[in-house]
Amino acid sequence: RVRLEGYRPGAYVRLQLTHVPCELTKFFDPRTPMLIGGLLPNEERLGYLQARVKKHRWHKKILKNKNPLIFSIGWRRFQSLPVYALEDRNGRHRMVKYTPEHMHCISVFWGPLMPPNTGFVCFQQLRGSQASFRISATGVLRELDQSVKVVKKLKLVGSPYKVYKNTAFIKGMFNSKLEVARFEGAAIRTVSGVRGQIKKALKPGQGGEGCFRGGFEDKILMSDIVFLRAWIKVDLPKYYNPVQTLLEPRIVEGAGDEAKSSSSAWTGMRTVAELRREANVPIPVNKDSLYKPIERQPRVFNPLRVPKSIQAALPFKSKPKDQAKKKHKTLEQKRAVVLEPEEKKAVTMIQQLNTIRHAKAKIKHETQARRRAEYTKKKAKEVAGREVHTKEDRKRRYILAGQAEKHAKKAKTSQ
Repeated sequence: RVRLEGYRPGAYVRLQLTHVPCELTKFFDPRTPMLIGGLLPNEERLGYLQARVKKHRWHKKILKNKNPLIFSIGWRRFQSLPVYALEDRNGRHRMVKYTPEHMHCISVFWGPLMPPNTGFVCFQQLRGSQASFRISATGVLRELDQSVKVVKKLKLVGSPYKVYKNTAFIKGMFNSKLEVARFEGAAIRTVSGVRGQIKKALKPGQGGEGCFRGGFEDKILMSDIVFLRAWIKVDLPKYYNPVQTLLEPRIVEGAGDEAKSSSSAWTGMRTVAELRREANVPIPVNKDSLYKPIERQPRVFNPLRVPKSIQAALPFKSKPKDQAKKKHKTLEQKRAVVLEPEEKKAVTMIQQLNTIRHAKAKIKHETQARRRAEYTKKKAKEVAGREVHTKEDRKRRYILAGQAEKHAKKAKTSQ
């Protein structure tokens, strides 16, 4: 029956393990339970695992890219270096330096292959003396893709040293002809928004090493900065360190029946921050990475000048109508205007009528302002009086209702 059905749950069996390290028996502690499980044949191989990870909401800090984490997946616990990425709409896996605060991201790490949809938890360290919450992240395996590709943004910057009509010679972006040949046909752009394309590397006599010819939609300026936005593949680390806590000595705390075995002193790869903290080494400061106030000179553009041959062919509404300021006064500005007696009378009468109209309008405006102020004051007084009477009536009504309720209670009690 045992051969056909196997051992029933709850039965006591004796296991014989072979090829076991001697440290397992040397540092065996009966106070620590040992779980025994089995692995499938395909779980013996190593490869890149792609997972959907989210930082635990109780963990205080966000997780940094390529910092060692301890993964607990199935029957295995191992340490690896995860690379975090976000998936764009076009399926590109774009690397991020830190895990997002309140959303999932993709993690790629090297380890033993596991079936998809397997859940796991991550730790930064296994010491039981840690005061804060130990679980750093949780996730689930997505797929076993050995050809996974994680990229990061690479921005190459160059500057023009010769500018023609729609063509310019760019320097400082590449170091050799081979690099230029690799990016032929790539889209480039200037800071002012003029789009272009990399055409071909220049000959030795035309420019230095790495210079190329670029075509643009419009003529660019010599002060423009040309940049190329590209994507470069990130090298994924192959690091797998299984947790061997049962092969390490354990420190026994207490004495007699109260003796307790503490956690193992196993330590894997440490982060750069931990190494600096232990060695008391300050964080190196790169002066070029510090934020500095940007001081830019105001740009002065040349005035737009349309050739006369083109002006003649333009319609009247498109012709420039800017006239230069004249140095001398014209005849109309110089001559004196002498009014006739009838014209003088008409101008005088119009001025008098305007004066009377303005005076009436001023008096009307002052009267309306005075009436508006009196009406506002009257309404405020009425509202204040109404509120006082309403408050007093409400108070008196509440007093009478309370007294009536009190008398009714007394009457019931006396009965």
